[in-house]
Amino acid sequence: MTAVDLPAVPRVLIAEADPWSRDLLKQVLLNVRCDARLDVCADGQQAATLLREKTYDLILADWELAGVDGLSLLRSVRQQRRSPTLPFILLSSRNDSASVREALPLAPTAYLTHPLNMESLTQRLQDLLLNEGESVYCEIPALAPGMTLPAFLERRREVCDGAPLRVDVKTAVQRSLGPEGLDLQQLEDQVRMDPQITAVLIAAANSAGYHGTPVQTLHAALNKLVPGQSMNLILGLALKHNVVLGDPGLLAYAERHWQLSEDSAEYARRLARMLELDHQRCYSACILHRLGDLALLRCLEDWRQAGGALDDEAIGEALDTFGAAYGSALRTRWRLPLELRQLIAATYSLEGGVYSREALVVNLATQMARLTEHEGLQELASSKTARLLKVGLSELTRVRKA
Repeated sequence: MTAVDLPAVPRVLIAEADPWSRDLLKQVLLNVRCDARLDVCADGQQAATLLREKTYDLILADWELAGVDGLSLLRSVRQQRRSPTLPFILLSSRNDSASVREALPLAPTAYLTHPLNMESLTQRLQDLLLNEGESVYCEIPALAPGMTLPAFLERRREVCDGAPLRVDVKTAVQRSLGPEGLDLQQLEDQVRMDPQITAVLIAAANSAGYHGTPVQTLHAALNKLVPGQSMNLILGLALKHNVVLGDPGLLAYAERHWQLSEDSAEYARRLARMLELDHQRCYSACILHRLGDLALLRCLEDWRQAGGALDDEAIGEALDTFGAAYGSALRTRWRLPLELRQLIAATYSLEGGVYSREALVVNLATQMARLTEHEGLQELASSKTARLLKVGLSELTRVRKA
């Protein structure tokens, strides 16, 4: 595909088994051509069916697809002897010379290995989908006539992309790169207060390509994922729409939720350490417990940009009505481990008669975080949660001042 025969609006097929890699490919591509018509699938059989039914201008397929692998798809495409040659980017975790020699006779447009080099992939896509010096602008679709805010939020609940970013991801990654590559501890320190990054990395580390004990903390996720993949997932988040809030009013709400999450997480970490419990799990549950409210604020930014009216009353009512539901939907859709979801639920309330000590810790920590600077700890120290943990006023005072 050359500059003279670029389609007005390209149709692209992405075939990738891992949901988070699939989403990353989609975001990188849409960042290059926001108007592209995308078909996205998770297995080779579905990709083969789509190739029979539709005509594409570009294909990105992973070699390790189930059913029909990416190399077989490439072979099938090349047997059609299309002119000009259909661009086909083959992705693979195989970087050995034998695999490369096997693929080269089929003339892939590019052979890219995981973890992907984001800059290289972006450049490839720009070369294939844009004329020299060209850029594409996509207007935000206006709201459908008669659309109400509750109806809009109900529709978005099951498909929202999560929370806005608190951390500048490019700066975080740059600060974590050293002479020997990515310093995972430094990266964790840079991003651990960001609910969106924490949730995405935990979800990615629990996806189908990874086996073993479920991952419930950012630390465990970073150590389970390939460092390059962690970096790509984090950088890929910055490509998503409205990942940085532009409305000052919505940003003020987000700041309050971020601070409440961070304060809760820090109190939980200190309490858990004091009681010799799993402080990383407790921190993780608390940093994620406002994820739904933050995701809702991001959707309200979409509503505002599409022409919807918004004021403090509408924001507050939306948070009260939909915040918890958004959080539950995200944690379920992203398949966060059940034990972590149960621990997050404990930040809000304790149900049933038997509680784990970690559940008591996160519940007490979030109660502490909600106290104003003028409220004392006496009442909290006499609460049922504190009594079950055998934590008194002196311990809570020490946790608050640490």
